[in-house]
Amino acid sequence: MALRNQQQEPTGFEDAASKIVRHADLLSTQLQALRARMYPPKAQKALRHFLTNEVSKLTSIPDSTLKLLSNEGRGPVPGRLENNHRAYTLTQINELRALMAEQKPAEALRFLPHRRPGEHLQVLAIANFKGGSAKTTTSVHLAQYLALHGFRVLAIDLDPQASLSAMFGAQPEVDVHANETIYAAIRYGEGERRPMRDIIRKTYFDGIDLIPGNLEVMEYEHETPRILAQRVESSGGIFFERLRLALAEVESDYDVVILDTPPSLGFLTLGAIYASTGMIITVHPAMLDVASMSQFLLMMGDLMQVLNESGATLNQDFFKYLVTRHNPNDQPQSQVVAMLRHLFGEDVFVPTAFESTAIEAAGLAKRSLYELEVGQVGRDTHRRAREALDGVNEAIVDLIKKSWGRT
Repeated sequence: MALRNQQQEPTGFEDAASKIVRHADLLSTQLQALRARMYPPKAQKALRHFLTNEVSKLTSIPDSTLKLLSNEGRGPVPGRLENNHRAYTLTQINELRALMAEQKPAEALRFLPHRRPGEHLQVLAIANFKGGSAKTTTSVHLAQYLALHGFRVLAIDLDPQASLSAMFGAQPEVDVHANETIYAAIRYGEGERRPMRDIIRKTYFDGIDLIPGNLEVMEYEHETPRILAQRVESSGGIFFERLRLALAEVESDYDVVILDTPPSLGFLTLGAIYASTGMIITVHPAMLDVASMSQFLLMMGDLMQVLNESGATLNQDFFKYLVTRHNPNDQPQSQVVAMLRHLFGEDVFVPTAFESTAIEAAGLAKRSLYELEVGQVGRDTHRRAREALDGVNEAIVDLIKKSWGRT
């Protein structure tokens, strides 16, 4: 008997639970060390400068007008690069937009595309419970594209893994403390719930504010069943209403809200779906991913029916599928994309988000493709990836403008 015990539990035996805890500590320590080297405690992420030709494309202000304004000392004063070329910060670009909108009120919307009276806040939920479908990559690039084109954006990280937060410079294990995530604004405890404005933080990317995430957001998944079981009355609405009601507190401050949802169909994702005016389902064109998406849609349909029976009404302007991590030269992928287009027609975006080494290279440095400096990746690689992303984001902006009644 003693021998048998020794065979089952040799010297130094480590059970699975202990190993998981040890590995988690090891990895967390290593990641913090890497972050400390990449982003020292007092370091802040900064956005690159933009050359006049980029500014002209982003703002529709002619290059000649930009040079004239600079020479006459009107508007923001651009910096000078080593080659003496003018370069603007994004903050200065937005100052130029405001200046041109003031000088040409008849064309103000072309320069400054903020919401006008009667145009509702756009809340876009990026969803799918299959990991690797590029939800966060899509959310980051969409938020930045919108900000680069003059929209006021609030990005909300609903994922406990908090990759979106990290991309915007907020380290979830270091910079995000208790009651500083979206959970703080939608939790059930009356004395502990905080106003939305208290948890919103500015980012280095002018035009984008952030509500970061970390493991704390999981508390909502644990707390909601207990409240439902106890039938406890709580201000702030039913569980699926709470996010929408919280967003109403800051509605006047933004044009678009981006919700990066977790890879699960829990209470938080349901709240995001209910709050959204538009849904984008990201899907990698592989059969396993499509099969997973099928289950996601079936479950979501069942849950939406339950919400409808509870009196919930979805007010969505659009529901679209976005093909991500797409290799157009991959024949099996092409067949999957063709199948999706055959089944769902116009509900599938025509542009697709290409799989690109440029995006991967940027991600390693916790940057987006829009943040890369010229020369950091191959010119052609960068151009192809940028054109694909711009095509996707432009299609989304077109839907937003259509929902506002703009031509």
